[in-house]
Amino acid sequence: MSIKVASFNINGIKARLPRLLEWLEETRPAVACLQEIKTQDADFPAAEFEKIGYHAIWHGQKGFNGVAILADGTKPVEVQRGLAGEPEDEHSRYLEADVFGLRVVCIYLPNGNPQPGPKFDYKLRWMERLRARMMTIAAEEVPALVIGDYNVIPEDKDVWDTRAMAGDALMQSESRDAYRRLINGGWTDALDLHHPRGGLWTFWDYQAGAWQRDHGFRIDHALLSPELADRLVGAGVDKAYRGREKASDHAPVWVTLREPT
Repeated sequence: MSIKVASFNINGIKARLPRLLEWLEETRPAVACLQEIKTQDADFPAAEFEKIGYHAIWHGQKGFNGVAILADGTKPVEVQRGLAGEPEDEHSRYLEADVFGLRVVCIYLPNGNPQPGPKFDYKLRWMERLRARMMTIAAEEVPALVIGDYNVIPEDKDVWDTRAMAGDALMQSESRDAYRRLINGGWTDALDLHHPRGGLWTFWDYQAGAWQRDHGFRIDHALLSPELADRLVGAGVDKAYRGREKASDHAPVWVTLREPT
């Protein structure tokens, strides 16, 4: 028996609800983490998910950001929303829950553009705050995964053309170094482990025919704690969903895990 945990930056839950429901019913992950729901808490369409058997918790924000965790047949038990360290930070980007014996962390990491500048500085501070929280989770020695849109292209093999993205915040050495520090805390990049040669994209811009030309890059990741990494069976991208009508600019990513012995 295995359990599937997936992540999908939906880029507006109202605009893409039919696509999202379609994906859930066709792929049936046990847990689905959503980013960029772009809706305030009161407008989150929880009832639509309950119709197909999913229960949700969410951390919304009007117009942009926002994260949610859905589980098939049970409701996730919230552990934490938001990251400590900047009380004035009102962005809805972090949600943590216990479900199916896992600690599931759903993140939407800041983009950081334009760089250099205050948005890039905020991104790097946010990544350091995330690292502190991941260290705390690791110390608990629970089977955990931190999954979502990291807005970081970890290596050159994770982008269709390094020159095209050279000036972007997603690919700066500071962003990559901060991502490496996350992993160096003992976490495993599941997609990289199962696709070590790269060439696996999770995002294609709407502009310049990027999807049609397969000009993409990998910014959606799943990091697994040591307690969970040895249960990893597979990891991949539901690429075909990017090609559907009124699709998100991201494709869902997923990991499959062995049930604990």
